Amino acid sequence: MAEKLQFVLITDCGTGITSAVLLERTADGFKLTARGEAATTVDPPHSDVTAGVKKAILAIEQKTGRTLLKPDGEGVITPSSGNSGVDLYLSASSTGGGLQMMVAGLVRIMTAESAERAALGAGAMVMDVISIDDGRLAHEKIQRLRELHPDMVLLSGGIDGGNYGYVLELAEHIRAAKLDSNLPIIYAGNVDAQDRVGLILQNKARLFYVDNVRPVLEKEVLEPAGREIHRRFMEHVVARAPGYDKLAKWSEMSILPSTAAIGYIIEAIAKAEQQDILAINIGEATTDVFSSFSDRFTRTVSGDLGVGSSLSNVVLEAGTRNILRWLPFELGEGELRNVLRNRSLHPYNRPEGDEELMIEHAVTREIIRLSIEQHKSSVVGLRGVRRQRDISNVFDQKGSEESMYNPMSLARIVASGTPFRLADNPRQVMAMLVDAIEPLGVTQLTVDRHFTAPHFGMLTTVDKQAALHSFLREGIMHLGTAIRPAGEIKHGESCLGVRLVDQNGQEYSESFSGGELRLWDLPEGAYAAHITPAAGLDVGAGKGKMRTCTVVSGVCGILVDTRNSVSLAKADISAARRAEVSRWYSSLDAYPVVKGEWSN
Repeated sequence: MAEKLQFVLITDCGTGITSAVLLERTADGFKLTARGEAATTVDPPHSDVTAGVKKAILAIEQKTGRTLLKPDGEGVITPSSGNSGVDLYLSASSTGGGLQMMVAGLVRIMTAESAERAALGAGAMVMDVISIDDGRLAHEKIQRLRELHPDMVLLSGGIDGGNYGYVLELAEHIRAAKLDSNLPIIYAGNVDAQDRVGLILQNKARLFYVDNVRPVLEKEVLEPAGREIHRRFMEHVVARAPGYDKLAKWSEMSILPSTAAIGYIIEAIAKAEQQDILAINIGEATTDVFSSFSDRFTRTVSGDLGVGSSLSNVVLEAGTRNILRWLPFELGEGELRNVLRNRSLHPYNRPEGDEELMIEHAVTREIIRLSIEQHKSSVVGLRGVRRQRDISNVFDQKGSEESMYNPMSLARIVASGTPFRLADNPRQVMAMLVDAIEPLGVTQLTVDRHFTAPHFGMLTTVDKQAALHSFLREGIMHLGTAIRPAGEIKHGESCLGVRLVDQNGQEYSESFSGGELRLWDLPEGAYAAHITPAAGLDVGAGKGKMRTCTVVSGVCGILVDTRNSVSLAKADISAARRAEVSRWYSSLDAYPVVKGEWSN
Protein backbone atom coordinates (compact mmCIF):
# COMPACT_ATOMS: atom_id res chain seq x y z
CA MET A 1 0.00 0.00 0.00
CA ALA A 2 2.73 2.48 1.02
CA GLU A 3 4.50 2.27 -2.35
CA LYS A 4 1.32 3.26 -4.19
CA LEU A 5 0.77 6.45 -2.22
CA GLN A 6 1.34 9.54 -4.35
CA PHE A 7 -0.61 12.15 -2.38
CA VAL A 8 -1.28 12.00 1.37
CA LEU A 9 -3.38 14.47 3.37
CA ILE A 10 -2.97 14.55 7.15
CA THR A 11 -4.74 16.74 9.71
CA ASP A 12 -4.12 17.34 13.40
CA CYS A 13 -7.01 18.66 15.49
CA GLY A 14 -5.42 20.55 18.34
CA THR A 15 -6.96 22.29 21.31
CA GLY A 16 -7.13 25.63 19.53
CA ILE A 17 -5.75 25.09 16.02
CA THR A 18 -6.48 22.44 13.39
CA SER A 19 -3.65 22.06 10.88
CA ALA A 20 -3.45 20.16 7.62
CA VAL A 21 -0.51 19.16 5.43
CA LEU A 22 -0.48 17.83 1.88
CA LEU A 23 2.41 15.51 1.05
CA GLU A 24 3.41 14.47 -2.45
CA ARG A 25 5.79 11.62 -3.21
CA THR A 26 8.88 12.55 -5.23
CA ALA A 27 12.06 10.72 -6.15
CA ASP A 28 13.52 11.87 -2.80
CA GLY A 29 10.50 10.87 -0.70
CA PHE A 30 7.47 12.83 0.39
CA LYS A 31 7.57 16.59 -0.13
CA LEU A 32 5.49 18.93 1.99
CA THR A 33 3.51 20.64 -0.76
CA ALA A 34 1.30 22.91 1.34
CA ARG A 35 -0.02 23.61 4.83
CA GLY A 36 -3.33 24.96 6.02
CA GLU A 37 -4.65 26.10 9.40
CA ALA A 38 -7.99 26.99 10.94
CA ALA A 39 -9.49 27.32 14.40
CA THR A 40 -10.60 24.02 15.93
CA THR A 41 -14.39 23.87 15.97
CA VAL A 42 -15.52 21.43 18.66
CA ASP A 43 -17.14 24.21 20.70
CA PRO A 44 -20.21 26.35 19.87
CA PRO A 45 -21.26 27.83 17.54
CA HIS A 46 -19.96 25.09 15.22
CA SER A 47 -19.81 22.12 17.62
CA ASP A 48 -18.41 20.06 14.77
CA VAL A 49 -14.70 19.29 14.44
CA THR A 50 -15.02 18.74 10.71
CA ALA A 51 -15.85 22.44 10.16
CA GLY A 52 -12.31 23.40 11.19
CA VAL A 53 -10.84 20.46 9.29
CA LYS A 54 -12.61 21.60 6.10
CA LYS A 55 -11.30 25.16 6.50
CA ALA A 56 -7.74 23.92 6.95
CA ILE A 57 -8.07 21.71 3.86
CA LEU A 58 -9.66 24.53 1.84
CA ALA A 59 -6.61 26.65 2.63
CA ILE A 60 -4.47 23.97 0.96
CA GLU A 61 -6.81 23.87 -2.01
CA GLN A 62 -6.43 27.63 -2.46
CA LYS A 63 -2.63 27.36 -2.34
CA THR A 64 -2.27 24.41 -4.68
CA GLY A 65 -5.34 24.53 -6.92
CA ARG A 66 -5.87 20.87 -6.12
CA THR A 67 -9.41 19.74 -5.23
CA LEU A 68 -9.37 17.70 -2.04
CA LEU A 69 -12.88 17.82 -0.56
CA LYS A 70 -15.86 16.02 -2.00
CA PRO A 71 -18.47 18.25 -3.72
CA ASP A 72 -20.78 18.08 -0.71
CA GLY A 73 -17.86 18.78 1.64
CA GLU A 74 -18.47 15.56 3.56
CA GLY A 75 -15.15 13.84 3.19
CA VAL A 76 -11.88 13.77 1.28
CA ILE A 77 -11.69 12.60 -2.33
CA THR A 78 -9.83 9.28 -2.62
CA PRO A 79 -7.97 8.00 -4.52
CA SER A 80 -6.12 10.74 -6.36
CA SER A 81 -6.78 11.36 -10.02
CA GLY A 82 -5.30 14.14 -12.09
CA ASN A 83 -5.54 17.36 -10.09
CA SER A 84 -7.94 16.11 -7.45
CA GLY A 85 -7.99 13.88 -4.41
CA VAL A 86 -5.39 12.04 -2.36
CA ASP A 87 -4.50 8.39 -1.93
CA LEU A 88 -4.70 8.45 1.85
CA TYR A 89 -6.21 10.69 4.52
CA LEU A 90 -5.11 10.45 8.17
CA SER A 91 -5.82 12.47 11.32
CA ALA A 92 -4.56 12.92 14.85
CA SER A 93 -6.29 14.74 17.69
CA SER A 94 -5.63 16.38 21.05
CA THR A 95 -8.97 18.15 21.49
CA GLY A 96 -10.99 17.90 24.66
CA GLY A 97 -7.88 17.58 26.81
CA GLY A 98 -6.76 14.50 24.91
CA LEU A 99 -7.06 11.14 26.65
CA GLN A 100 -7.02 11.32 30.46
CA MET A 101 -6.25 8.04 32.18
CA MET A 102 -5.66 6.56 35.59
CA VAL A 103 -3.24 3.72 36.13
CA ALA A 104 -3.40 1.07 38.85
CA GLY A 105 -0.60 -1.35 39.59
CA LEU A 106 0.74 -3.59 42.28
CA VAL A 107 4.04 -1.89 43.20
CA ARG A 108 4.61 1.77 42.30
CA ILE A 109 8.15 1.36 41.01
CA MET A 110 7.51 -1.89 39.16
CA THR A 111 4.22 -2.96 37.55
CA ALA A 112 2.50 0.40 38.13
CA GLU A 113 5.46 2.20 36.58
CA SER A 114 5.43 -0.13 33.57
CA ALA A 115 1.70 0.47 33.11
CA GLU A 116 2.23 4.21 33.38
CA ARG A 117 4.88 4.03 30.65
CA ALA A 118 2.45 2.13 28.45
CA ALA A 119 -0.23 4.79 28.95
CA LEU A 120 2.14 7.70 28.39
CA GLY A 121 3.66 6.06 25.34
CA ALA A 122 0.16 5.68 23.88
CA GLY A 123 -0.36 9.43 24.15
CA ALA A 124 -2.45 9.59 27.31
CA MET A 125 -2.21 12.08 30.14
CA VAL A 126 -1.90 10.06 33.34
CA MET A 127 -3.96 11.80 36.02
CA ASP A 128 -2.82 9.59 38.89
CA VAL A 129 -1.18 6.25 39.64
CA ILE A 130 -2.70 4.04 42.31
CA SER A 131 -0.71 1.18 43.81
CA ILE A 132 -0.83 -1.04 46.85
CA ASP A 133 2.24 0.69 48.32
CA ASP A 134 1.39 4.33 47.55
CA GLY A 135 0.67 5.15 51.21
CA ARG A 136 -3.03 5.87 50.73
CA LEU A 137 -5.80 4.06 52.55
CA ALA A 138 -8.37 2.10 50.57
CA HIS A 139 -11.09 4.74 50.92
CA GLU A 140 -8.68 7.45 49.76
CA LYS A 141 -7.90 5.52 46.58
CA ILE A 142 -11.58 4.93 45.92
CA GLN A 143 -12.37 8.60 46.47
CA ARG A 144 -9.55 9.60 44.13
CA LEU A 145 -11.04 7.47 41.36
CA ARG A 146 -14.41 9.14 41.88
CA GLU A 147 -12.99 12.66 41.89
CA LEU A 148 -10.94 12.44 38.71
CA HIS A 149 -13.50 10.84 36.36
CA PRO A 150 -10.88 9.28 34.03
CA ASP A 151 -11.66 8.46 30.41
CA MET A 152 -10.03 5.08 30.87
CA VAL A 153 -8.24 2.97 33.50
CA LEU A 154 -5.23 0.73 32.89
CA LEU A 155 -5.07 -2.01 35.55
CA SER A 156 -1.89 -4.03 35.94
CA GLY A 157 -0.13 -6.03 38.60
CA GLY A 158 1.84 -9.16 39.24
CA ILE A 159 4.02 -11.27 37.01
CA ASP A 160 2.40 -14.14 35.13
CA GLY A 161 2.06 -17.17 37.37
CA GLY A 162 2.60 -15.18 40.57
CA ASN A 163 0.32 -14.30 43.42
CA TYR A 164 -2.59 -12.11 42.39
CA GLY A 165 -4.34 -11.32 45.67
CA TYR A 166 -3.32 -7.67 45.57
CA VAL A 167 -4.42 -7.36 41.94
CA LEU A 168 -7.90 -8.38 42.99
CA GLU A 169 -7.75 -5.79 45.76
CA LEU A 170 -7.12 -3.09 43.18
CA ALA A 171 -10.05 -4.37 41.13
CA GLU A 172 -12.21 -4.15 44.25
CA HIS A 173 -11.20 -0.50 44.68
CA ILE A 174 -12.32 0.24 41.12
CA ARG A 175 -15.60 -1.59 41.72
CA ALA A 176 -16.21 0.33 44.95
CA ALA A 177 -15.67 3.65 43.18
CA LYS A 178 -18.91 3.01 41.23
CA LEU A 179 -17.67 4.59 38.03
CA ASP A 180 -19.59 4.77 34.77
CA SER A 181 -20.45 1.24 33.66
CA ASN A 182 -19.28 2.19 30.14
CA LEU A 183 -15.83 3.14 31.39
CA PRO A 184 -13.15 1.19 29.49
CA ILE A 185 -10.79 -0.69 31.80
CA ILE A 186 -7.81 -2.37 30.19
CA TYR A 187 -6.42 -5.26 32.20
CA ALA A 188 -2.70 -5.81 31.58
CA GLY A 189 -1.69 -7.81 34.65
CA ASN A 190 -1.13 -11.39 35.76
CA VAL A 191 -2.94 -13.54 33.19
CA ASP A 192 -3.99 -16.02 35.89
CA ALA A 193 -6.15 -13.31 37.48
CA GLN A 194 -8.15 -12.42 34.36
CA ASP A 195 -11.22 -14.49 35.23
CA ARG A 196 -11.34 -13.26 38.83
CA VAL A 197 -10.91 -9.64 37.77
CA GLY A 198 -13.70 -10.15 35.25
CA LEU A 199 -16.06 -11.40 37.96
CA ILE A 200 -15.28 -8.44 40.24
CA LEU A 201 -15.85 -5.84 37.53
CA GLN A 202 -18.72 -7.59 35.79
CA ASN A 203 -21.40 -5.04 34.80
CA LYS A 204 -19.32 -2.32 36.48
CA ALA A 205 -17.16 -1.39 33.48
CA ARG A 206 -16.20 -2.52 30.00
CA LEU A 207 -13.20 -4.77 30.52
CA PHE A 208 -10.56 -5.47 27.86
CA TYR A 209 -7.72 -7.97 28.27
CA VAL A 210 -4.22 -7.58 26.85
CA ASP A 211 -0.83 -9.15 27.52
CA ASN A 212 0.76 -8.42 30.87
CA VAL A 213 2.91 -5.26 30.77
CA ARG A 214 5.36 -7.02 33.12
CA PRO A 215 5.08 -10.78 32.46
CA VAL A 216 8.42 -11.37 34.23
CA LEU A 217 10.53 -9.02 36.32
CA GLU A 218 13.17 -8.71 33.62
CA LYS A 219 10.84 -7.75 30.78
CA GLU A 220 8.33 -5.08 29.80
CA VAL A 221 5.68 -5.65 27.12
CA LEU A 222 4.02 -2.30 26.45
CA GLU A 223 2.82 -2.54 22.85
CA PRO A 224 -0.39 -4.60 23.37
CA ALA A 225 -1.62 -2.21 26.05
CA GLY A 226 -0.70 0.76 23.85
CA ARG A 227 -2.65 -0.63 20.89
CA GLU A 228 -5.73 -1.23 23.03
CA ILE A 229 -5.50 2.29 24.46
CA HIS A 230 -5.51 3.64 20.90
CA ARG A 231 -8.62 1.63 20.07
CA ARG A 232 -10.44 2.89 23.15
CA PHE A 233 -9.21 6.45 22.49
CA MET A 234 -11.02 6.31 19.18
CA GLU A 235 -14.23 5.48 21.01
CA HIS A 236 -13.53 8.29 23.45
CA VAL A 237 -13.08 11.04 20.86
CA VAL A 238 -16.04 9.86 18.80
CA ALA A 239 -18.29 9.80 21.86
CA ARG A 240 -17.11 13.06 23.43
CA ALA A 241 -16.04 15.46 20.66
CA PRO A 242 -18.75 16.72 18.27
CA GLY A 243 -18.17 15.71 14.67
CA TYR A 244 -15.56 13.03 15.30
CA ASP A 245 -17.97 10.33 14.23
CA LYS A 246 -17.96 11.95 10.78
CA LEU A 247 -14.19 12.55 10.77
CA ALA A 248 -13.55 8.91 11.67
CA LYS A 249 -15.40 7.83 8.52
CA TRP A 250 -13.24 10.11 6.37
CA SER A 251 -10.03 8.39 7.45
CA GLU A 252 -9.01 4.89 6.42
CA MET A 253 -7.14 4.45 9.72
CA SER A 254 -7.95 5.22 13.34
CA ILE A 255 -7.53 8.70 14.75
CA LEU A 256 -4.62 8.67 17.21
CA PRO A 257 -3.69 11.05 20.05
CA SER A 258 -1.42 13.80 18.74
CA THR A 259 1.17 13.10 21.42
CA ALA A 260 1.34 9.44 20.43
CA ALA A 261 1.97 10.47 16.83
CA ILE A 262 4.73 12.86 17.92
CA GLY A 263 6.28 10.07 19.97
CA TYR A 264 6.30 7.78 16.91
CA ILE A 265 8.38 10.20 14.83
CA ILE A 266 10.76 11.10 17.67
CA GLU A 267 11.37 7.45 18.49
CA ALA A 268 11.93 6.75 14.79
CA ILE A 269 14.67 9.41 14.71
CA ALA A 270 16.34 7.99 17.81
CA LYS A 271 16.36 4.45 16.42
CA ALA A 272 17.55 5.49 12.96
CA GLU A 273 20.39 7.67 14.24
CA GLN A 274 21.18 5.38 17.21
CA GLN A 275 21.86 8.42 19.35
CA ASP A 276 20.35 9.91 22.48
CA ILE A 277 17.64 12.45 21.73
CA LEU A 278 15.40 14.86 23.64
CA ALA A 279 12.23 16.46 22.30
CA ILE A 280 9.89 18.92 23.97
CA ASN A 281 6.41 19.86 22.80
CA ILE A 282 4.83 22.87 24.52
CA GLY A 283 1.09 23.27 24.18
CA GLU A 284 -1.63 25.53 25.51
CA ALA A 285 -2.29 23.48 28.66
CA THR A 286 0.35 20.73 28.77
CA THR A 287 3.96 20.05 27.89
CA ASP A 288 5.26 16.71 26.64
CA VAL A 289 8.87 15.61 26.92
CA PHE A 290 10.19 12.69 24.87
CA SER A 291 13.63 11.18 25.23
CA SER A 292 15.69 8.20 24.21
CA PHE A 293 18.70 7.39 26.37
CA SER A 294 20.59 4.13 25.85
CA ASP A 295 17.78 2.93 23.55
CA ARG A 296 15.12 3.44 26.27
CA PHE A 297 12.32 5.65 24.96
CA THR A 298 10.39 7.66 27.54
CA ARG A 299 7.53 10.12 27.35
CA THR A 300 6.21 12.23 30.21
CA VAL A 301 3.50 14.87 30.24
CA SER A 302 3.36 17.87 32.53
CA GLY A 303 -0.38 18.39 32.67
CA ASP A 304 -0.17 21.76 34.39
CA LEU A 305 2.55 23.49 32.38
CA GLY A 306 1.62 25.32 29.18
CA VAL A 307 1.48 28.72 27.52
CA GLY A 308 -2.29 29.21 27.78
CA SER A 309 -4.66 28.09 30.50
CA SER A 310 -1.76 26.70 32.57
CA LEU A 311 0.28 29.92 32.67
CA SER A 312 -0.83 30.79 36.19
CA ASN A 313 0.44 27.43 37.39
CA VAL A 314 3.76 27.99 35.62
CA VAL A 315 4.18 31.19 37.63
CA LEU A 316 3.30 29.31 40.82
CA GLU A 317 5.70 26.43 40.12
CA ALA A 318 8.60 28.47 38.78
CA GLY A 319 8.26 31.57 40.93
CA THR A 320 8.29 35.09 39.54
CA ARG A 321 11.99 35.61 40.22
CA ASN A 322 12.96 32.62 38.08
CA ILE A 323 10.95 34.08 35.20
CA LEU A 324 12.21 37.63 35.67
CA ARG A 325 15.85 36.50 35.68
CA TRP A 326 15.63 36.00 31.91
CA LEU A 327 14.58 39.60 31.16
CA PRO A 328 17.06 42.36 30.22
CA PHE A 329 14.69 45.06 31.49
CA GLU A 330 13.14 45.78 34.88
CA LEU A 331 9.63 44.53 35.49
CA GLY A 332 7.67 44.27 38.72
CA GLU A 333 6.30 40.93 39.87
CA GLY A 334 2.75 42.27 39.79
CA GLU A 335 3.25 43.59 36.26
CA LEU A 336 4.55 40.19 35.18
CA ARG A 337 1.45 38.46 36.54
CA ASN A 338 -0.84 40.90 34.73
CA VAL A 339 0.94 40.42 31.42
CA LEU A 340 0.74 36.64 31.74
CA ARG A 341 -2.94 36.69 32.74
CA ASN A 342 -3.71 38.56 29.53
CA ARG A 343 -1.43 36.29 27.54
CA SER A 344 -3.18 33.15 28.81
CA LEU A 345 -6.38 34.31 27.10
CA HIS A 346 -4.74 34.49 23.65
CA PRO A 347 -1.97 31.86 23.55
CA TYR A 348 -2.09 31.45 19.76
CA ASN A 349 -1.66 35.15 18.96
CA ARG A 350 1.77 36.61 18.39
CA PRO A 351 3.10 38.61 21.34
CA GLU A 352 2.92 42.36 20.79
CA GLY A 353 6.33 44.03 20.84
CA ASP A 354 9.77 42.85 21.87
CA GLU A 355 9.17 43.15 25.61
CA GLU A 356 6.08 40.94 25.55
CA LEU A 357 7.96 38.49 23.33
CA MET A 358 10.86 38.32 25.80
CA ILE A 359 8.41 37.72 28.66
CA GLU A 360 6.85 34.80 26.80
CA HIS A 361 10.27 33.38 26.06
CA ALA A 362 11.27 33.77 29.71
CA VAL A 363 8.21 31.75 30.71
CA THR A 364 9.01 29.19 28.01
CA ARG A 365 12.46 28.67 29.52
CA GLU A 366 10.87 27.86 32.87
CA ILE A 367 8.30 25.52 31.30
CA ILE A 368 11.14 23.62 29.63
CA ARG A 369 13.19 23.53 32.83
CA LEU A 370 10.33 22.34 35.04
CA SER A 371 9.12 19.75 32.51
CA ILE A 372 12.57 18.26 32.13
CA GLU A 373 13.03 18.09 35.90
CA GLN A 374 9.82 16.07 36.08
CA HIS A 375 10.94 13.96 33.12
CA LYS A 376 14.28 12.99 34.65
CA SER A 377 12.68 10.89 37.39
CA SER A 378 10.98 8.73 34.74
CA VAL A 379 14.09 8.13 32.64
CA VAL A 380 15.16 5.01 34.51
CA GLY A 381 15.98 1.43 33.76
CA LEU A 382 13.63 -1.46 34.45
CA ARG A 383 13.14 -1.47 38.19
CA GLY A 384 12.83 -4.54 40.36
CA VAL A 385 15.26 -6.53 38.22
CA ARG A 386 17.89 -8.65 39.91
CA ARG A 387 21.15 -7.81 38.20
CA GLN A 388 24.14 -10.14 38.05
CA ARG A 389 27.45 -8.54 38.96
CA ASP A 390 30.93 -9.86 38.40
CA ILE A 391 34.09 -8.87 40.24
CA SER A 392 34.65 -5.91 37.92
CA ASN A 393 31.43 -4.14 38.94
CA VAL A 394 30.73 -5.53 42.39
CA PHE A 395 31.47 -2.11 43.90
CA ASP A 396 29.31 -0.28 41.37
CA GLN A 397 26.19 0.63 43.32
CA LYS A 398 24.35 2.38 40.51
CA GLY A 399 20.79 1.06 40.51
CA SER A 400 18.04 1.01 37.94
CA GLU A 401 16.23 3.66 39.95
CA GLU A 402 18.86 6.25 39.03
CA SER A 403 17.97 8.56 36.17
CA MET A 404 19.51 7.70 32.82
CA TYR A 405 19.07 11.32 31.71
CA ASN A 406 22.49 12.49 30.54
CA PRO A 407 22.90 16.01 29.05
CA MET A 408 26.40 15.10 27.84
CA SER A 409 25.17 12.26 25.65
CA LEU A 410 22.41 14.25 23.97
CA ALA A 411 23.07 14.28 20.23
CA ARG A 412 19.91 16.11 19.18
CA ILE A 413 17.22 18.31 20.70
CA VAL A 414 13.91 18.83 18.89
CA ALA A 415 11.72 21.79 19.90
CA SER A 416 8.05 21.76 18.97
CA GLY A 417 5.00 23.75 19.99
CA THR A 418 3.39 27.16 20.15
CA PRO A 419 6.24 29.35 21.54
CA PHE A 420 8.68 28.07 18.95
CA ARG A 421 6.20 28.36 16.10
CA LEU A 422 5.43 31.98 17.03
CA ALA A 423 9.07 33.02 17.55
CA ASP A 424 10.18 35.70 15.08
CA ASN A 425 13.79 34.66 14.91
CA PRO A 426 15.44 31.21 14.99
CA ARG A 427 18.15 32.53 17.31
CA GLN A 428 15.45 33.13 19.92
CA VAL A 429 14.60 29.42 19.82
CA MET A 430 18.27 28.51 20.08
CA ALA A 431 18.68 30.78 23.10
CA MET A 432 15.65 29.30 24.88
CA LEU A 433 16.92 25.75 24.40
CA VAL A 434 20.46 26.27 25.64
CA ASP A 435 19.34 28.42 28.59
CA ALA A 436 16.68 26.00 29.81
CA ILE A 437 18.19 22.61 28.95
CA GLU A 438 21.91 23.39 29.34
CA PRO A 439 23.09 20.60 27.01
CA LEU A 440 26.71 19.55 27.48
CA GLY A 441 29.30 18.47 24.95
CA VAL A 442 28.10 18.68 21.35
CA THR A 443 24.36 18.85 20.65
CA GLN A 444 22.46 19.52 17.45
CA LEU A 445 19.57 21.95 17.96
CA THR A 446 16.51 21.59 15.73
CA VAL A 447 12.97 22.97 15.67
CA ASP A 448 9.71 21.65 14.26
CA ARG A 449 9.09 25.02 12.65
CA HIS A 450 5.52 24.43 11.44
CA PHE A 451 4.47 21.82 14.02
CA THR A 452 4.31 18.94 11.58
CA ALA A 453 5.52 16.26 14.01
CA PRO A 454 1.97 14.89 14.55
CA HIS A 455 1.42 14.69 10.81
CA PHE A 456 4.65 12.88 10.01
CA GLY A 457 4.11 10.76 13.12
CA MET A 458 0.81 9.59 11.66
CA LEU A 459 2.63 8.79 8.43
CA THR A 460 4.94 6.41 10.34
CA THR A 461 1.96 4.09 10.82
CA VAL A 462 1.91 3.60 7.04
CA ASP A 463 5.50 4.13 5.89
CA LYS A 464 8.00 4.68 8.71
CA GLN A 465 11.08 5.17 6.56
CA ALA A 466 9.42 7.66 4.23
CA ALA A 467 7.97 9.56 7.20
CA LEU A 468 11.35 9.72 8.94
CA HIS A 469 13.23 10.83 5.83
CA SER A 470 10.64 13.47 4.95
CA PHE A 471 10.32 14.87 8.47
CA LEU A 472 14.07 15.33 8.81
CA ARG A 473 14.14 17.08 5.43
CA GLU A 474 10.79 18.90 5.31
CA GLY A 475 9.60 19.29 8.90
CA ILE A 476 12.79 19.94 10.86
CA MET A 477 14.76 23.17 10.69
CA HIS A 478 18.40 22.82 11.69
CA LEU A 479 19.28 25.74 13.95
CA GLY A 480 22.87 24.66 14.45
CA THR A 481 25.09 22.89 16.95
CA ALA A 482 25.67 23.90 20.56
CA ILE A 483 29.12 23.26 22.07
CA ARG A 484 29.36 23.51 25.85
CA PRO A 485 32.03 22.12 28.19
CA ALA A 486 31.18 20.46 31.50
CA GLY A 487 33.09 21.33 34.64
CA GLU A 488 34.00 24.34 36.72
CA ILE A 489 34.29 27.15 34.18
CA LYS A 490 36.16 30.23 35.39
CA HIS A 491 35.01 33.54 34.01
CA GLY A 492 37.52 35.18 31.65
CA GLU A 493 39.95 32.26 31.58
CA SER A 494 40.71 30.34 28.39
CA CYS A 495 38.57 27.20 28.39
CA LEU A 496 38.00 25.97 24.84
CA GLY A 497 39.62 25.77 21.43
CA VAL A 498 37.60 24.76 18.37
CA ARG A 499 38.93 23.94 14.91
CA LEU A 500 36.47 23.18 12.11
CA VAL A 501 37.14 21.87 8.62
CA ASP A 502 34.46 22.10 5.93
CA GLN A 503 33.93 19.65 3.07
CA ASN A 504 36.27 21.68 0.84
CA GLY A 505 39.10 21.53 3.34
CA GLN A 506 38.81 25.13 4.53
CA GLU A 507 39.63 25.57 8.20
CA TYR A 508 38.03 27.81 10.83
CA SER A 509 39.55 28.20 14.29
CA GLU A 510 38.43 30.08 17.39
CA SER A 511 39.35 30.23 21.07
CA PHE A 512 36.82 30.85 23.82
CA SER A 513 37.05 32.13 27.38
CA GLY A 514 34.77 31.35 30.30
CA GLY A 515 31.50 33.31 30.47
CA GLU A 516 30.90 33.62 26.72
CA LEU A 517 27.80 32.96 24.67
CA ARG A 518 29.03 33.36 21.12
CA LEU A 519 27.34 32.57 17.84
CA TRP A 520 29.82 31.48 15.19
CA ASP A 521 28.29 32.53 11.87
CA LEU A 522 29.37 29.85 9.41
CA PRO A 523 27.86 28.64 6.12
CA GLU A 524 25.28 25.89 6.59
CA GLY A 525 26.61 22.37 6.34
CA ALA A 526 28.62 19.68 8.11
CA TYR A 527 32.10 20.29 9.54
CA ALA A 528 34.76 18.00 10.94
CA ALA A 529 35.31 19.38 14.45
CA HIS A 530 38.33 19.17 16.74
CA ILE A 531 37.28 20.52 20.15
CA THR A 532 39.92 20.88 22.85
CA PRO A 533 38.79 21.80 26.39
CA ALA A 534 41.03 23.19 29.11
CA ALA A 535 42.27 20.89 31.85
CA GLY A 536 39.39 19.94 34.14
CA LEU A 537 36.75 20.54 31.48
CA ASP A 538 35.02 17.89 29.36
CA VAL A 539 33.23 18.00 25.99
CA GLY A 540 32.52 14.29 25.80
CA ALA A 541 35.95 12.66 25.47
CA GLY A 542 37.13 13.10 29.05
CA LYS A 543 38.57 15.98 31.08
CA GLY A 544 41.08 17.96 29.09
CA LYS A 545 40.84 15.57 26.12
CA MET A 546 40.16 16.63 22.56
CA ARG A 547 36.93 15.43 20.98
CA THR A 548 36.74 14.78 17.26
CA CYS A 549 33.27 14.67 15.77
CA THR A 550 30.98 16.15 13.11
CA VAL A 551 29.06 19.33 13.82
CA VAL A 552 26.33 20.94 11.74
CA SER A 553 25.98 24.65 11.11
CA GLY A 554 22.32 25.47 10.57
CA VAL A 555 20.37 28.66 9.93
CA CYS A 556 21.92 30.20 13.04
CA GLY A 557 25.46 28.82 12.82
CA ILE A 558 27.48 27.20 15.62
CA LEU A 559 26.79 28.26 19.21
CA VAL A 560 29.56 28.06 21.79
CA ASP A 561 28.39 28.43 25.39
CA THR A 562 31.00 28.74 28.13
CA ARG A 563 28.78 30.28 30.81
CA ASN A 564 29.03 28.96 34.35
CA SER A 565 26.07 26.77 35.31
CA VAL A 566 25.93 28.05 38.88
CA SER A 567 25.63 31.69 37.89
CA LEU A 568 23.25 30.81 35.06
CA ALA A 569 20.84 29.09 37.45
CA LYS A 570 20.62 31.86 40.06
CA ALA A 571 17.21 33.47 40.55
CA ASP A 572 18.90 36.85 40.26
CA ILE A 573 16.90 39.91 39.19
CA SER A 574 19.53 42.54 39.94
CA ALA A 575 20.61 45.26 37.54
CA ALA A 576 23.87 43.36 37.00
CA ARG A 577 21.96 40.24 35.95
CA ARG A 578 19.77 42.28 33.58
CA ALA A 579 22.89 43.72 31.97
CA GLU A 580 24.32 40.21 31.62
CA VAL A 581 21.13 38.93 29.97
CA SER A 582 21.23 41.92 27.63
CA ARG A 583 24.78 40.96 26.61
CA TRP A 584 23.69 37.38 25.92
CA TYR A 585 20.83 38.49 23.70
CA SER A 586 23.04 41.00 21.91
CA SER A 587 25.69 38.37 21.26
CA LEU A 588 23.06 36.26 19.48
CA ASP A 589 21.44 39.26 17.79
CA ALA A 590 18.12 37.77 18.90
CA TYR A 591 16.32 40.91 20.10
CA PRO A 592 14.99 43.28 18.97
CA VAL A 593 13.33 41.20 16.31
CA VAL A 594 15.33 40.81 13.13
CA LYS A 595 12.79 40.56 10.33
CA GLY A 596 13.07 38.09 7.49
CA GLU A 597 14.95 35.43 9.42
CA TRP A 598 12.51 32.68 8.68
CA SER A 599 9.28 32.49 6.79
CA ASN A 600 5.90 31.61 8.19
